[in-house]
Amino acid sequence: MAKKKASDQNKAKAGNPNVLGLRAEVLEQPITDTLELNYMPYAMSVIVSRAIPEIDGFKPSHRKLLYTMYQMHLLGGNRTKSANVVGQTMKLNPHGDAAIYETLVRLSRGYGALLHPLVDSKGNFGKVYSRDMAYAASRYTEVRLDPICAELFRDIDKDTVDLVDNYDGSMKEPALLPTAFPNVLVSANQGIAVGMASNLCGFNLGEVCDATIAFLKKPDCDLLGVLKAPDFPTGGQLLYDQRELEDIYRTGRGSFKVRSKWRYEKSENLIEVYEIPYSTTVEAIMDKTAELIKAGKIKEIADMRDETDLSGLKLTIDLKRGTDPDKLMAKLFKMTPMQDSYACNFNILIAGMPRVMGVREILDEWTGWRMESVRRRVFFDMKKKQEKLHLLQGLKKILLDIDRAIKIIRETEEDAEVVPNLMIGFGIDQVQADYVAEIKLRNINKEYILKRTAEVDELSAEIEDLQDLVNKPERVKKIIIDELRNVKNKYALPRRTEILYEHQAEAVVEEEEIPDYPVHLFLSREGYFKKITPQSLRMASEQKFKEGDSLLRSWEASNRDELLVFTDKQQCYKTRLSDFDDTKASVLGDYLPTKLGMDPEEKVVWVCLPGDYSGDLLFFFENGKAARVELKGYQTQTRRKRLTGAYSDKSPLVSACLLREDMEIAVYSNEVRVLLFSTAALAPKATRTTQGVGVMTLKPKYKVDKVLPLLETAIANPARYRARTLPAAGALLKDEDSGNKQLSLL
Repeated sequence: MAKKKASDQNKAKAGNPNVLGLRAEVLEQPITDTLELNYMPYAMSVIVSRAIPEIDGFKPSHRKLLYTMYQMHLLGGNRTKSANVVGQTMKLNPHGDAAIYETLVRLSRGYGALLHPLVDSKGNFGKVYSRDMAYAASRYTEVRLDPICAELFRDIDKDTVDLVDNYDGSMKEPALLPTAFPNVLVSANQGIAVGMASNLCGFNLGEVCDATIAFLKKPDCDLLGVLKAPDFPTGGQLLYDQRELEDIYRTGRGSFKVRSKWRYEKSENLIEVYEIPYSTTVEAIMDKTAELIKAGKIKEIADMRDETDLSGLKLTIDLKRGTDPDKLMAKLFKMTPMQDSYACNFNILIAGMPRVMGVREILDEWTGWRMESVRRRVFFDMKKKQEKLHLLQGLKKILLDIDRAIKIIRETEEDAEVVPNLMIGFGIDQVQADYVAEIKLRNINKEYILKRTAEVDELSAEIEDLQDLVNKPERVKKIIIDELRNVKNKYALPRRTEILYEHQAEAVVEEEEIPDYPVHLFLSREGYFKKITPQSLRMASEQKFKEGDSLLRSWEASNRDELLVFTDKQQCYKTRLSDFDDTKASVLGDYLPTKLGMDPEEKVVWVCLPGDYSGDLLFFFENGKAARVELKGYQTQTRRKRLTGAYSDKSPLVSACLLREDMEIAVYSNEVRVLLFSTAALAPKATRTTQGVGVMTLKPKYKVDKVLPLLETAIANPARYRARTLPAAGALLKDEDSGNKQLSLL
């Protein structure tokens, strides 16, 4: 019993920490402190030390790898196993071997991701244009530095850049590489940090060198005239849009389109695609095309296969008989990644701070940094020459009395006293005395000493010239220009991406694929829509509607026209008339909320045909305000079906109209007041959700009732209702000016 009781007591103590004198405490920390102490250091580490490239065009992982290969004497030497390079790089980059090898693969010639690969590779490194082609393991492949890397490490041993400690302080590594050309604009780079990203496209090396030279000579030069457009290692055709490129060059942000190159083999009735956009892969193109074929949207293709081999990329498309290859490719460009957009985000670390810069700003930063590197190199050479001159000046002092120097050395009893005695005997410092004392016995002759001291004047002139060079920015710029010309002559290659100017590009627009013929449109109040051809309408013109429904509007259009449908939820749905089937007057038509996929209980309030998107939309609200919105604000580059925030939600919409030219508008309130004003008094706004400006001053409990063009009213005396300034209350409607116009949103 005693043993059992003791056991129960021990169990009770074990189950209750307080019995043993322990107390569990929960530490509370405000979320703001957590973000500041835990999250922000991580975010800054990713931004500064991992994902965003610097002005030399490299991320830390690239720089550590290339510097390791440089230290391994792989510039101009024989190749070594990639596994060896990966292992050595770990001394600078404390990450796994897989991450380091992936970095090596991207920089390699075999992978083909760079216009000028930095690693000369041997073996299977995969391909940038293939998603599924895997690279071989590091133990099977061999690498060395490409000859162009000599320009990346030019004079790195002459204090051109700062050297910093590696992660454990056991080695030194360069903070930046002293690139002799703007590699940041030549080598494409992409990185995703925390809260920001970077996406740098590549440019042709020759064009970059020419643009940099032009910038150094004239900072406000026309860069677009020299640096024509981005260039990609996968080739393709860049659709030239001057406005888009100017925006990218100015702001560092924007996008442009690149399409595939193809050829038609008439004898075999097939298409061969041999260059694709840099931002996609062969597998992505094939997957999307297969999806379209299964959906029945593309019916001209009999077979599609990837015939890529050692000679390069080749995607073969077998055509069905009678297929027009140009029309098929136009459709593939529109519906697959064979034509893709490349989004630019020139985000670069400058002095540890991320900055989104345009091309001119990048060149400004690079040239400023490069000039400092050249100055440091010149200063390094000047210092070496000054040290040599100092030694020769000491040697010159013993020239006239060599025997005395020999006598001092011979009569000195202790070795440690030789240098001090020479210093006293000839009035030279310790460095000079050490140099004199170390001269070989065979060189203590007048001829040798005269030859050495003859260099004094030459060295003095060289030092003076170098000092002048350091102090004159124009001379430094000339050195940089000469180096850029040398780089261009040695390494520049022809453009790979063809520039397709507007006059060369085929007019591939959807309207070419859509039959163009006149149609009559009918919209009911409940939202039923019909598209009827004139022939069908002539056979039967009486329209059928649902019980309780009636015609809201009818108008004429073309089958290719776009249609904007506005709803009571402040949304605009974009569609094309060609998306609707031709129908007859005897049917109800398409129910727009279902056809366009509207939200539950969302209703159509107004529709219009935007045409070429010129003109403005006028919105009138119950609170007496009117908004004039530019119609081009509803034009989108992508095929978006729905635009939210189509108009202001601050007050219910009463009326809307499409305004091609200014006219007089009559605004009616339910107080039976009318206000006339010209639409020229309203300034167009670019923001769709603008609340507008006050037009009609309303008394409490009153609101705007309807809005009509003056020509559609029965007003006989318009001068009575015209307003001199806005907003205005308007005038009470007289009987002779009243009409039977119904409230309408059209």
